[in-house]
Amino acid sequence: MLASKQGVATLSVALNALLVVLKLAVGLTIGSVGVISEAVHSGIDLLAALTALFAVRTSSRPPDEEHHYGHGKVESLAGAAEAVMIFLAALFIINEAVQKLLNGVELETVDLGIAVMVVSTVGNLVVARWVMRVARSTDSVALEADGWHHMTDVLTSLGVALGLVVVRVTNHSELDPLIAMGVALFICKAAYDITARSVRDLLDTSLPQEEQALIREALETHKPDVVSYHRVRSRRVGAERHVDLHLVVRRDATVQQSHDLCDHLEDHLRDALGTSTSLGIHVEPCRGECGECHFDCPPEEEQKAE
Repeated sequence: MLASKQGVATLSVALNALLVVLKLAVGLTIGSVGVISEAVHSGIDLLAALTALFAVRTSSRPPDEEHHYGHGKVESLAGAAEAVMIFLAALFIINEAVQKLLNGVELETVDLGIAVMVVSTVGNLVVARWVMRVARSTDSVALEADGWHHMTDVLTSLGVALGLVVVRVTNHSELDPLIAMGVALFICKAAYDITARSVRDLLDTSLPQEEQALIREALETHKPDVVSYHRVRSRRVGAERHVDLHLVVRRDATVQQSHDLCDHLEDHLRDALGTSTSLGIHVEPCRGECGECHFDCPPEEEQKAE
């Protein structure tokens, strides 16, 4: 179950719920804005994990009467929503840190705070690696965003833990809100990266250059049956890739031959880009004017006469 998109998304929800309770309880107990900021961060991660769980469940639905191309863009929408949540969390953390600096910082024993940050670091690291592994294998944008949530929590929890160690050694409590502000800035960077990825998919940005190169390679390997091609377009919808193009075939090719060629191209591209790749091909006959292939095509006038 944990190897599936829904299984790993459920695991992420459970971990974040536990961390929110632990961090908030410890942060309020010792008065550490750093630990409280991490509780807020985990709270946002919990919302993000719930959003990711909803997204992977919805995106897996097959096409229906209202959504002929499936529900893949739900994952991109979820990624954008998660990024907004992270930005809001960062603003809250910065505000709390500033208030602490202005009004003074008093920390109780920090040992409990250090302990919960270590637990958070280890727990998030294990789940992050698992989520990212499933995200890569399923090509899920929502899970990738959720995985990055956990990775940022790993680094920020570790940063807060180290900060509390410094506070314990030096007795300079003002370091706690300063570290919290550093955590907030790091969170903003992660939110920007997730937003950029989600917006690219929502705006139907073409596939990456390396994947476009695989498309051209597949077309080139089918020459001379493929005389030429043009108007190649591509986009990504969730974990799916959509490619459409105009394919120029031999002028004397039959409908069956052209159909078989298109089927072979589809199989080739699915092997190269993934089984969720969808290919739309508009077939055109060669006019016999280019002289680029070795076929001895009869003149167009003779074919019309036939």
